[in-house]
Amino acid sequence: MTPVELKALVRTVPDFPKPGILFRDITTLIGHGTGFAATIEHLAARASAAGAEAIAGMEARGFIFGAAAAAHLGIGFIPVRKPGKLPVPSLAIDYALEYGTDTLEVDPGAVGAGQNVVIIDDLIATGGTALAAAQLLRTAGAKVSHAVFVIDLPDLGGADRLRAAELEVEALMDFPGH
Repeated sequence: MTPVELKALVRTVPDFPKPGILFRDITTLIGHGTGFAATIEHLAARASAAGAEAIAGMEARGFIFGAAAAAHLGIGFIPVRKPGKLPVPSLAIDYALEYGTDTLEVDPGAVGAGQNVVIIDDLIATGGTALAAAQLLRTAGAKVSHAVFVIDLPDLGGADRLRAAELEVEALMDFPGH
């Protein structure tokens, strides 16, 4: 399936999580076996072209797409976790949200020194989470130069924010608005 065909599998839910927001729901995409498989093939091809030696994905939906793409390529997956989920000493980074802050953590033993890690996630909006993940992985010793997403919301500027942080950004599809 082409990215255009895959885009048709993404459900738009109006007024979620608040009025005026058009939520792009990937549940319908991952529930479509052929569409999900094609999405993973597209993501894996882009990660492979970027020289991925491992894939990193952010909790939670980045786990779905990132782990599947890593398995497709036969390479490792690095989970970038929410706080308190790792049973070993971890590296952490705080980052800004629209209303407050959040934290991401990674097991530094999961990252090889100089390892080429490609970030995969379901959606890029403002870019805060992906930027924090890239910084965290770089602190752990990874080379992070590419991020690949299923969906880009370009009006929110996240991809441009990542490019300013020396990351190449690709997305299978984009949607206007918030």
